[in-house]
Amino acid sequence: MTVIPFPQPFSNNSNQSPNSSLEGEKSSVMVLKELIYSLQKEQTKIQDLLSSLGFALRSFSNLNQFLELTPLMAARVTDAVGGSLILYDDEDRVRLEQIHCQNHELGREVRRALEKVIYNLNTTTGKIVSQSSSLVANLLDESIVRELSSKTKVYGTPVIVKNVEQGRLYVFSNERDYEWTPTRRKLVQLVADQTAVAIANHDLTVKLRSKERQDRELEIASEIQVRLLPTECPQIQGVKIAAKCQTANRVGGDYYDFIPTNYDQIGQHEPKEASLVPWSIVIGDVMGKGVPAGLIMTMTRGMLRAEVLNRHSPARIMQHLNRVMYADLENSHRFVSMFYSEYNPQTRQLSFTNAAHNPPLWWTASSQKLQKLDTWGMLIGLDMESEYEDDTVTLNSGDIIMYYTDGFTDAVNANGDRFDEENLRDAFQWGCENLSTTDEILEYLFERVEKFMGQSSSSKDDMTLIIMKVC
Repeated sequence: MTVIPFPQPFSNNSNQSPNSSLEGEKSSVMVLKELIYSLQKEQTKIQDLLSSLGFALRSFSNLNQFLELTPLMAARVTDAVGGSLILYDDEDRVRLEQIHCQNHELGREVRRALEKVIYNLNTTTGKIVSQSSSLVANLLDESIVRELSSKTKVYGTPVIVKNVEQGRLYVFSNERDYEWTPTRRKLVQLVADQTAVAIANHDLTVKLRSKERQDRELEIASEIQVRLLPTECPQIQGVKIAAKCQTANRVGGDYYDFIPTNYDQIGQHEPKEASLVPWSIVIGDVMGKGVPAGLIMTMTRGMLRAEVLNRHSPARIMQHLNRVMYADLENSHRFVSMFYSEYNPQTRQLSFTNAAHNPPLWWTASSQKLQKLDTWGMLIGLDMESEYEDDTVTLNSGDIIMYYTDGFTDAVNANGDRFDEENLRDAFQWGCENLSTTDEILEYLFERVEKFMGQSSSSKDDMTLIIMKVC
């Protein structure tokens, strides 16, 4: 910025002629006009530069394109010879992002100095950015000044993103009369603030794109999981079944399935004959929610279907399943609870085993009382040598069985109260006594627990229900 000396005030000397006084006044006015014009021109230039930087901030979708302008703009608005931008990366290291200099010789000197300082900081000090930002700034400023010649003046200001220093913006000059005035300090801070906005916008864009990818992946995972769960309940002679799985997230860890014990021979029987085939009715719950639980649920489904083909008893099937899945479950630090049963429509017998799952409730039409279907057994994945127990009951016309996951009993309302097993038993008892179809009982139970939780409750788990009624 050119400094024009202000003219000396006009002196009323008696020896001066009137004409010379008039000429002196005209000269002073001209100098003042030139000064005002120069200041206006300088102000317009700065405004144009900052406006251009703002336009670039709005227009550039690529952060690197904007960062290329930052040192140039910082130098221009402060009348410096050059500028440089240093940023801290995600690995807590310092890096030279951009440098601009009108004087090529000075530019090479500054670049060598900056690269040396940055190398020393990254290699000898370690993860410098993990320390306090004030310490980082002091080390950078002192080291850069020490490495540059005494003729080069350098000034720095922080680039602060979300109250955290993410780098330093420097301007430098080798002009003898260059001064770091308060105005220049404010101007370079404006450029640094615009740079911080660009970095913050870029980070936000990256996060949004990552979230969009994750949402799409979750959507695909949810579609796959929905297709793996039964699309409809099976047609079993003398039995009506209704089932529903409601996940807390897009992908859940609850699992249920209906497997004909000879499903490898499906298509070889007439519909009537197929309805007399024994069916496996299974419900399970992977510890946790979301994608990890969904992946284990998918793995469990495939392995269980393979075990069913071996025609073993329920306890033996559970034992084999536990041994096959143990290593994977141990590595993922998760467990699976499961209730596995087989219903024979010709004998009306239900054979079952339980791997620490919520025992199904059996409502007997003759006594109109509830009892649990349970056997001893540990969680799948807890111990490779776990043993499981078989049991069998004979069902009669009108009997109803409810298979469920702990999403029902663990449901919490706004006051922090759990729905618990007692409320579930009461609701199931009422449904069996007053409702005629399995679909009605199923919907009634879901409505009861959702009404209990209310709209304000944020504590939700996967909820799965199977209602089976013997006709």
